[in-house]
Amino acid sequence: MQEDSPLQAQTPDSLMLFGFWYRALPSEKLGKTKMVKTMLLEQPLVIGRDRAGEVFALRDACPHRGMPLSCGHFDGQQVECSYHGWRFDAQSGQCKSIPSLVPEQTLKIDRIYAGSYPCEERDDFVWVFIPDPGPSGAGFTKRAAAPTVAPEISKFSEHCKIAYLTADLPCSVDHGIIGLMDPAHGPFVHQAWWWRSQKSIHEKHKDFEPIPYGFRMSAHTPSSNSAPYRLLRLYADADSITTTIDFVLPNLRSEVIRAGKYWFSSLTTVTPITRNQCRIDVVATWNLFRWIPFGAELLKFVFAKFVEQDRRTMELQSEGLKHNPHLMLIDDADRPAKWYFGLKDAMLETKKNGGEFRHPMSGPVTLRWRS
Repeated sequence: MQEDSPLQAQTPDSLMLFGFWYRALPSEKLGKTKMVKTMLLEQPLVIGRDRAGEVFALRDACPHRGMPLSCGHFDGQQVECSYHGWRFDAQSGQCKSIPSLVPEQTLKIDRIYAGSYPCEERDDFVWVFIPDPGPSGAGFTKRAAAPTVAPEISKFSEHCKIAYLTADLPCSVDHGIIGLMDPAHGPFVHQAWWWRSQKSIHEKHKDFEPIPYGFRMSAHTPSSNSAPYRLLRLYADADSITTTIDFVLPNLRSEVIRAGKYWFSSLTTVTPITRNQCRIDVVATWNLFRWIPFGAELLKFVFAKFVEQDRRTMELQSEGLKHNPHLMLIDDADRPAKWYFGLKDAMLETKKNGGEFRHPMSGPVTLRWRS
């Protein structure tokens, strides 16, 4: 890519990547025999939990006449459409009953399926696998198994705490993701006495390396101009503190901080809802400061401040993007964004034409910027 490649030339229509797991909603929003409607990648879904406690995900449309299944009744095992009473197994989507049929009619209802998606719970969230779309106008059949399990946060001891927060972003998934990995906006967007300020800006250099379908900011010492890291060093009494950050398609940013026997791990995702709206979900787990009362609530408060600052920035940016301005990506601070677009283009090319996935990084590289 050219050093100042226009952003819109790389992502002309903010294509969404199918064939991956996506976070759908927090587990606590699902009680037994309850259903919640949501949307992922412009796919209307109804998520529920059966009487055995297992989660499920169905296309929120009856295959008969399109009535949202979320408007119907769920008895803990089957979902009943509110229009004509068709009933579907919650886990498989297979049709179990059509009340209007008379005995002489031989429609094989077991061949009828509502759209069903692989669904798993990980780290207090429900994940749904969104497969590649079928041919236009094709109906649903028995679903295929997901090729992988849902992602999970790295953990390094049995006893730890966990917390999450979530926020809607008024932008495309591309802008949400490159904002997530942007190393230069911190002193301007996240100004706080307990974090850092513009006066603390200095040159940094970080080593990056390719990993399957993504890239890694190799283990490094955290920023010296960050108060929380200085506090961590004092608390842990560790010889060193290291941070490793990975980004993996389609939307996964994982970060691991190690300080002796103490650790902090997070998995952040930016999920496309529509082409102009996405959602950021941050889930963190740790064994630090476990003795502090309301530690999880305090961490969520800090996270919420950061996410709200990012959300507000995306909201303001969306006003400028309405007028389709010329955009550019520069080196070195925007190189991770270029890698993201390169990874995305390579994945779309592989899905379209087959062949080997061509990683945009040829090997390790060191980037330099000021922040």
